[in-house]
Amino acid sequence: MLTTALAVALAGPAPAFAAARHTGDEAGVLGEEHARAHARLREAAKGNQGYPQSKRTSSLAALEESQRKGNAKFDAARFGRFTRFFPSPDFGVHVAQLPTGKVLLFSFERVEADPTKETGPTNTVGRTNAGRAYLWDPARGTGAGAFTNVPPPVVLMPDGAYAPRPAPFFCAGHSYLPNGMVGVFGGNVGGKGGSGAKLSFVFDPWTEKWFRNRDMAVGRWYPSVVTGPDGRQIIMSGQSERGTGTPTPVVERFPALGRPVPWRSYDIPANVPAEPLRSRAPFRNDYPHLFSLRDGKIYGLGRDADQQWLFDPVKDTRTDLPRRPADFRGYGSAVPLPAGFRGPDSVLVLGGDPRDPLTYRLSGGRWSIEEPRAFGRTQDGTLILPDGTLITVNGALDTRNYGNGPFNPKADLKYRQIELRDARGHWKLGPAQRLPRGYHSNALVLPDGRMMVTGDELQQIANDPDIKDGMDGSIELYEPAYLHRGARPALDRAPAGDLGHDTVFQVTSSTAKDVRRAVLLAPTTVTHSVNTSQRHLDLRITGVHGSTIGLRTPPSTADAPPGYYMLFLLDAKGVPSTAKWIKLGTRTRTR
Repeated sequence: MLTTALAVALAGPAPAFAAARHTGDEAGVLGEEHARAHARLREAAKGNQGYPQSKRTSSLAALEESQRKGNAKFDAARFGRFTRFFPSPDFGVHVAQLPTGKVLLFSFERVEADPTKETGPTNTVGRTNAGRAYLWDPARGTGAGAFTNVPPPVVLMPDGAYAPRPAPFFCAGHSYLPNGMVGVFGGNVGGKGGSGAKLSFVFDPWTEKWFRNRDMAVGRWYPSVVTGPDGRQIIMSGQSERGTGTPTPVVERFPALGRPVPWRSYDIPANVPAEPLRSRAPFRNDYPHLFSLRDGKIYGLGRDADQQWLFDPVKDTRTDLPRRPADFRGYGSAVPLPAGFRGPDSVLVLGGDPRDPLTYRLSGGRWSIEEPRAFGRTQDGTLILPDGTLITVNGALDTRNYGNGPFNPKADLKYRQIELRDARGHWKLGPAQRLPRGYHSNALVLPDGRMMVTGDELQQIANDPDIKDGMDGSIELYEPAYLHRGARPALDRAPAGDLGHDTVFQVTSSTAKDVRRAVLLAPTTVTHSVNTSQRHLDLRITGVHGSTIGLRTPPSTADAPPGYYMLFLLDAKGVPSTAKWIKLGTRTRTR
């Protein structure tokens, strides 16, 4: 546990440790976790020399005060409000909402505590190039006791050092399997400017453990992953094991055909292979946006305007889509737009260019220009809320530049403001979050309808209230406007078993007479502004009898890929219930 390692570290170096540090056998004397805790403290001490704690403390206080003053003018019933800000043991470079209600956060062990320098082990070879992971349980509150350490498996990386360490799976790609597990592919070997790992894992939310699968055919650093209508994951892009500047065109599928798709909670993939496809995805740049739309095809929207492709995972083919009417986009949002009772058939691309506030919609094989946001930003995240509206959080001028030069924690205040898009497609600026968050920032919607915002290790370290305590991340909570419009509908019971597509089922609600909509919202797993899992669907209401509401599931797996969804009931004001989890689809056959 985090507290045990920190207690040993804070107790000071024992004589055996002092000797071990000189002989390079620190881990052999103390054990891996205690040795890493000592290393964190040494880095924190060095970071304090160049960037003192007083500077971090005063910066956080100033951000809190400016947020309080700036947000006083925003009515919560129209714009929502930020409510909680609290420490986290992880930077949240990667996050995933799990069907247990807990949130998975994972990233890397920092190698630098000075935010004006690179904090991650991107080009580091050896033991300190390591990953870490934690679970946050919102039901246990916001203190240190709400977090559980779920370290990744210890691996030997082909970096020449072959030093065992928790798998360096940061800057991997991920999506959900039908049984609620998170498949994670790739990571960082270290060296060569950052090189791709062949690592393949699943995180099992039911046992809260990681399981390793067979290595992929190629290394991938910064790949994208999407779940298709059959529940299998399609993996594309990423820098190969040869290092930065060598993106791989190889497309892989997990699990390989001939292996069953994990459907039940106890179907744990371990030592399961992926397999390469015939078609190629020669994206020049990392983390393309991938979406599985209602036609069953995979839409690969590259960062380069001329790399927009349509993949057929059944026929194993790739065809061209029209060139996007905007130039190169860095890391920025893309969202499959809600389309009522059917799955999404269009995507809104926005962000990724601080000079361009326009939004671009791909629909029916054509691009159109939609209403712009207030200003351009990159490193932003845009989420679909239960009522079908959109919200943008986070953002920066460039990867590590918030308006005052790279690796400068001083930020342009405008990037702290959220932006809201209503059902008619109109945008408006809203309140500001506590921290500016750019590169590696993330956000997701919780089952209670609130939004969690985290990520950006530079800003988190620059505003850490105690750089030596091991809680060097932070989380902020936002309550959308619908939570300030009166009482919420009740969703008292929903089916616990599997639900087929195009099937009628029943839920119970003590406020059934007030329910006007029922919607499914797919959980989010996101990194680097890439969120392939988002999906919002309305469910047909087949009848209301007392406290019983009849609903019909989406028509097909192309409309809603098999897996877990959050079910919300909404009233006439768009106020949602707290969600219940339902599981869509029937067990897929091996083919």
